[in-house]
Amino acid sequence: METGRGEQQSAESESYAFAEATWTPTPRPTRIRSPSQSSLAYSESFYQPGSRPRRVSPLTLRPLPEPHLVRLRPTSLRTQDISYLLTGVFQNLYTAEVIGEEVSASLIKARGSEDARHEEFVDQLQQIRELYKQRLDEAEMLERHIIQACARALAEKERAMHQAEVQVLEPFIKMPPVKTIFRWCVDNELLQKHHLICPNDYYSDTVPFCSAPKGALVPGYSKLTFSCEKRSVPKKELTKKLACRKMPSQSEEETDYTMDSLTWDSSFKGKLRSRATKTGSPKNKNWMNHLCVPQRQLERLLLARMESRNRFLKNPRFFPPNTPFGGTSLLFPPKKPALIGEFQDGELEESCADTPMFLAKPSIAFFTDYEIGQVYEMVISLQNTTSTSRHLRVLPPSTPYFALGLGMFPGKGGMVAPGMTCQYTVQFFPDCLGDFDDFILVETQSAHTLLIPLQARRPPPVLTLSPVLDCGYCLIGGMKMTRLICKNVGFSVGKFCIMPKKSWPPPSFRAVATIGFVEQPPFGILPSVFELAPGQAVLFLPTSLGKAEQTFIIVCDNCQIKELVTTGIGQLVALDLIYVSGEKSQPEPGELTDLTAQHFIRFEPENLQSTASKLLIIRNATHVELAFRWQIVKPNLRPLMPGETYSPDSIKSHPDRETAFSIAPDMGALKPHTDHEFLLSFSPREPRDFHSVLQMVLEEGYAVGHDPLYSVDDVIVLEIEVKGSVEPFQVLLEPYALIIPGENYVGMNVKKDFKMWNNSRSTIRYTWGKISDCHIVEVEPCTGTIEPSEVEDFQLSFTGGVPGPTSQSLLCEIKDSPSPVVLHVEAAFKGPALVIDVSALQFGLLRLGQRATNSIQIRNVSQLPATWSMEESRVCLQERQESVSPFVIEPSSGQVQPLGECRVNVTLEARHCQCLQTVLKLEVVNGTCSHLPVYAEVQEPYVYLQSSQVEVTNLYLGVPTKTPVALINGTLLPTQFHWGKLLGLQASFCTARVSPRRGTLGPHEERQFSLELTAHTQDELMDLALPCNVLGMKEPLVLGISGKPRGLQVAIAISTEDSDSSAELWPGHPERLHLDFGSAVPLRTRVNRQLILTNCSPIQTPFTLTFEYFGSPANSLRQKPSLPDVPPALLKMARMRELLAKREQLEFMESMLSHGKGAAFFPHLSQGVLGAHQQLGIDLTACANMWGEYWDSLICTVGDLPPAVIPVHMAVVGCPISSHRTAHYTTDQIQKEPVVRFGTQVSGGDTVTRILRLSNSSPCDIRLDWETYAPEAREDRLLELLVSYGPPFPLRDQARNGLLCPETPESSSSFWSPSPSDVSKSSREAAQSAEGGSSASASQEIISVTLQGCEGVPSDQLFSISPKQVVVPAGGSSTICISFTPVVLGPDVLHKVECTGFALGSMSLDDKVERELPGRRRRLQGSAVGPARLHLHGYVRPAQLSVEVDSGGSVVFWHQASDLIPEQRCMSPAAPCGVLSELVTTRHLKLTNTTEIPHYFRLLVSRPFSVSQDGVSRSHRAPGPSWKQECKEGTAAAGKQLVLYPQENMLVNVSFSLSLELLSYQKLPADQMLSGVDIQQSASGEKKMVFTQNLLLEYSNQTTQVVPLRAVVAVPELQLSTSWVDFGTCFVNQGHIREVYLMNLSGSRSYWAVLTGQQEPDKDPVAFRVTPSSGLLEARPVNAPPTSVPLQVSFTARSCELYESTLVVEGVLGEKSGTLRLRGRGSYDERYASPY
Repeated sequence: METGRGEQQSAESESYAFAEATWTPTPRPTRIRSPSQSSLAYSESFYQPGSRPRRVSPLTLRPLPEPHLVRLRPTSLRTQDISYLLTGVFQNLYTAEVIGEEVSASLIKARGSEDARHEEFVDQLQQIRELYKQRLDEAEMLERHIIQACARALAEKERAMHQAEVQVLEPFIKMPPVKTIFRWCVDNELLQKHHLICPNDYYSDTVPFCSAPKGALVPGYSKLTFSCEKRSVPKKELTKKLACRKMPSQSEEETDYTMDSLTWDSSFKGKLRSRATKTGSPKNKNWMNHLCVPQRQLERLLLARMESRNRFLKNPRFFPPNTPFGGTSLLFPPKKPALIGEFQDGELEESCADTPMFLAKPSIAFFTDYEIGQVYEMVISLQNTTSTSRHLRVLPPSTPYFALGLGMFPGKGGMVAPGMTCQYTVQFFPDCLGDFDDFILVETQSAHTLLIPLQARRPPPVLTLSPVLDCGYCLIGGMKMTRLICKNVGFSVGKFCIMPKKSWPPPSFRAVATIGFVEQPPFGILPSVFELAPGQAVLFLPTSLGKAEQTFIIVCDNCQIKELVTTGIGQLVALDLIYVSGEKSQPEPGELTDLTAQHFIRFEPENLQSTASKLLIIRNATHVELAFRWQIVKPNLRPLMPGETYSPDSIKSHPDRETAFSIAPDMGALKPHTDHEFLLSFSPREPRDFHSVLQMVLEEGYAVGHDPLYSVDDVIVLEIEVKGSVEPFQVLLEPYALIIPGENYVGMNVKKDFKMWNNSRSTIRYTWGKISDCHIVEVEPCTGTIEPSEVEDFQLSFTGGVPGPTSQSLLCEIKDSPSPVVLHVEAAFKGPALVIDVSALQFGLLRLGQRATNSIQIRNVSQLPATWSMEESRVCLQERQESVSPFVIEPSSGQVQPLGECRVNVTLEARHCQCLQTVLKLEVVNGTCSHLPVYAEVQEPYVYLQSSQVEVTNLYLGVPTKTPVALINGTLLPTQFHWGKLLGLQASFCTARVSPRRGTLGPHEERQFSLELTAHTQDELMDLALPCNVLGMKEPLVLGISGKPRGLQVAIAISTEDSDSSAELWPGHPERLHLDFGSAVPLRTRVNRQLILTNCSPIQTPFTLTFEYFGSPANSLRQKPSLPDVPPALLKMARMRELLAKREQLEFMESMLSHGKGAAFFPHLSQGVLGAHQQLGIDLTACANMWGEYWDSLICTVGDLPPAVIPVHMAVVGCPISSHRTAHYTTDQIQKEPVVRFGTQVSGGDTVTRILRLSNSSPCDIRLDWETYAPEAREDRLLELLVSYGPPFPLRDQARNGLLCPETPESSSSFWSPSPSDVSKSSREAAQSAEGGSSASASQEIISVTLQGCEGVPSDQLFSISPKQVVVPAGGSSTICISFTPVVLGPDVLHKVECTGFALGSMSLDDKVERELPGRRRRLQGSAVGPARLHLHGYVRPAQLSVEVDSGGSVVFWHQASDLIPEQRCMSPAAPCGVLSELVTTRHLKLTNTTEIPHYFRLLVSRPFSVSQDGVSRSHRAPGPSWKQECKEGTAAAGKQLVLYPQENMLVNVSFSLSLELLSYQKLPADQMLSGVDIQQSASGEKKMVFTQNLLLEYSNQTTQVVPLRAVVAVPELQLSTSWVDFGTCFVNQGHIREVYLMNLSGSRSYWAVLTGQQEPDKDPVAFRVTPSSGLLEARPVNAPPTSVPLQVSFTARSCELYESTLVVEGVLGEKSGTLRLRGRGSYDERYASPY
């Protein structure tokens, strides 16, 4: 392989050279067969470890070709360098770098790179090299075949000629003796297959079925041809021949005449014998033209005698042995020679060439027991077996493993005497231990060459390796290694290499020799190269079920191969759960089960700390021992719809750490075809349901035994789903409650029996509690155990401590039970009972100070002694507000025996005038208390109030209120009165005035008073008394005053712009109020609401308004904007005032949001005084510079009223990210979406990038994840469902790898803490429940689903943004790059095309605090919040310039070929020095850019046209090489890149170069005419050369614009009026003149010259002359006859011979030459003399 292009050409030629059939080369002769010719020697390859072959998937994209180099055309026309032509035709195939044999071999050896493209290149290079070697071998074989065929044909020809020379005694004539046999020696099919001419192509006769019989050799040159026969008989002998016809003639020799002088029918003797037997007249009448037979025999006898006199004896070594003139053979007896002059018969005519001349000793050179690197020699003797000295030539062996030394001859000169021998030394150089065959050719004078075979044989090694390697059984996906013992029982040591059968024969043993396993899936053999290893391992990795079989080739270093068949059976894991103890378990209908489990086992409900077991029997149905281990994982529960299947990728195994199941044994090995028992246990430790999956896993790399060795990967082969539940202990009390009937006396012990049943599945341990606080309750026995389904008897002991009914719950603790067993006990106890004999004690009417006594009888009706005491009820004393009872009881206490009695005296002292109604209380220890009512009436002077209780209505805090009061005298005595001061616990909070304050009441008088009460508290007045002192009465009258002072009442209303006001009274339910600024408030927009305070009371009070968290600074309104420095007149303009107002609003919002919380609420009146019954409206303003949902509390404090907390809510939408390309924010309208315009770009041009600075006006760092979209208007796509795994917009590093964000993802933002908003109670409760649920479960979602409207299709082809993820700091800015890649428009698009798109920046907050502040704000992110939107707009138009050309649509150059001849031309025909070599004509081309974008382009044009940039100004030249352009073949391009700015034009000089080289193209044939050149010739003979090319405007976007160029060159066309002038016979030395006209048929002038050819005879002086010999013919006028010039041709004969000559009229401009033939004869006859 010489060059890289040779490889590609050879690869391409394969498609047509071998398209019909695949040719297998003919096997070479044995003598050239050697294993080292096709591969490396074993001694080298065995120690070169090969790398394991790697499979590289084919590349989907073809690499772009590299630009080819350009070689310029040489300036000299005489140079023989054609490299520029080869470059133009073959391009990269000729100019590419040469990959030689060493480089390619190094690349192939060093393969194994990770680069897939490099691996593919090396594979292709190796294939090309193999194909190249195959082609060379085929060419070498074909050449050798042709040479051998020629040699065999030549040898047969020489043999035939030699036989003819020996047998035929006629002189040898140099003519073709015999027909060639080359057609029989060459393989015609082989030549036809390789597209070569074969003999069958030029031989039309058919091939005979069998060869013709051999006859007597008659050379073809001895036969007369028909023409020779006709010409050999003179006319004068015709009469003599006719006379001989009448004589009786015998058979005479008549040769069959044929047109083919190279063939004959029979030998001469055969014809003579056949003619002797003929009778009658012969059919051939040609015998009359020959001699008669006797005369011819006589003539031949005389001729033979004459020749015998001149014959000399030749050297016998020049003839074969046993021939008439050759020597005799020493091995075969000589034959009798034939007589001279007679022809030999058929037997004697046989060739003696088969007689051997030399005999080889030994006849076969045989070598054995050889080693690599040694040299072995053998001597071969050649003995001459003839009687003459002979020469010989020995051809050396053709293979490099045998060499022939110089011969040793017995004499000098290289002659071997008869019987003598010459010796040759044969050397043998083995490079391997294979078999070698070659031969030596000994060429002698014999027709057959002596062949001496050369052979080398070595006894082969014998291996005891079985031809079939059975690996047995193995699991699919597993690995089994089988060790085999291999021994060499042969007689020689061998090295062996094992390779797959498909790799045989290998291109190199280095490529197939590996250190590890030689692999042919599913088998691998180790070692692959060994001299003789003690053992051999076969690796079996089955991939399919059933028997697997592969064939390997084991190659010995003696070039012998043997096939090894590896077999194995792949089995799937077959494990069956054949038995499970207990009842069969089935899932309940609708119960979720594991998706992959094969078996289901359910345990019966068990108690805590108990254990249930099941016996499992698993059968291993395979022939492989399986190492296993059990693992317990959580089940994969997912409901599937009918027909739905699960994806294996969605199945995840998570270990179940809290499982209650266990299995024993948990690991081990399963014997082949054996049942194994496992014990599955269920031991719950928690009161819940347990659900797990037991997986039997085959362990990876686990080995069992040593031979064979199994190895499998970790694989789950059996899954058993187990379920178990825990039930509480079932304990039943019988009865479940003990009710002791009746009433028992206190202190008596009551016993009761009951039972406790254990209905649980396990034994319970119980412990009874004890009650001893008031009553004593005990159970016997107090502790113990109860077996399942057993009952225990217990006895309850109850001792009452206090009388009355009691209900007790006695607890029994059950071990491991979460709840105790409760025994409910109810009983009633009673103590001693005393009875009073009277129902009431009546003292009657008493005077003030009088004492009275009554007696009562007390009787004990119980059987217990009763200890009693009696006194007046403390409640009655408290009601009378007396500390000392007026009663004296004797005795006041004592003890009454069971069923006994006791008398008690009760004395009353009337200390006060009153109607006494009281109660005496009889208390009994541990008994029931008794009450005795007592009645008495004590009187004195009496004045009373008409109403002792006054309820004041319409009472307000701090406001005096008047109420009427009436005082009545109940006696007949006048009584003075005096109103005192206000008394009571609330007297200090009130002020009371009575008018009149003093006075006297008459008998039974009723007087009205005015009570003025002022309350200083809002508490309800319940404890107020106004005393009135009455003379004569010990106690003053007390007027009770009550009332509910009403405090300040303020109605709060919140008005919105689009709804009615809603009002709530205060105090009342202010929590129903809600201040909502809106659910879609744009950013940086002021929203106003009005708070209306209405005072519904006559109380004047101050008020304050405060926002709890998002309140703005207090000085927000006090900051007045400074007036701009503008003239006062400008400030009066409406637009300026509007701008100043907007500026003031912006500054106001900036001051409000200066705290950096993202939102602010501001009351325009934060404090003031609310008058009586006044209504006041206060404006509230809210604004925000960050999106989100905000909650706050407006604290409204009015006077002493409790602060009213009004929930405030505002949802802000919008994007705080702005670009500097858009307008600033406005306060009266929503911010417009920015538009990034790219203007108009060239189709397919360079990418245009805009740098956009993004400003963040918010107080938070915002991360933007940009994605560009192409708009798509499809009616069938309204919504799109986005499913993301993990965070939809994760934080990425610089390598765009997702980082694990420690914060809560965006999807968890729905779990937020409840806000104080009062909009919806259900929503708040839902939020609270969601918050509670989020705390208990994981807050991070794995898969998020978003449903949103379909706006477009994500696309980065037209517009793209980098970086994709950018963080814009708070209050700062960041930059992004927006790129626009103009699309490539089709050729039919002539106008600009609009390209639109948009970019969405998903906004995220990486700070958790900024995302959510519980109760205050919540900011969504990602898909939940509207993205930042950028509209992208651009236009693309094709690159097109306006070209002003000729009216014909192209630039046309009109030329005449004679333009190359200047006016001052040189008239000498020998040296046309006046012809210009080149003439350049220039036209101006105006290019105008009518678009709005600059155009960068180059001007490219091919010869003979050119473009000159001299007229292009520097402003139109591009500043630098902004783009690269590949030069096309044969093009002449402008050197620099040009630029034409919008609405500008430039002039370009287009030139046409007329040269003599162009004019020479008219002489080229039509099939060789160059493209773009056309020869046109009209009917009148006018000839033109038309040159057409295209001026290419190649733009920077790789598009071109074509401007057609055309040049018409009028070419001279000369024509003679005649082509033959015959002067006839002229007198010698007398001149004759003839006139011939030379015409110019074209429209171009012609510079012509006449050249005289060779004159015959040329020994005389010049006989022909022409005048003028050169000149100029003018162009043919339009519509006129051609111009002409007369030529005077003169002839002067110099002798009486025939004169002939030729005159050639040629032009210097490449015209077609005209030939004039001249002829004339000279004569000395004066009759031809001209009189003039």
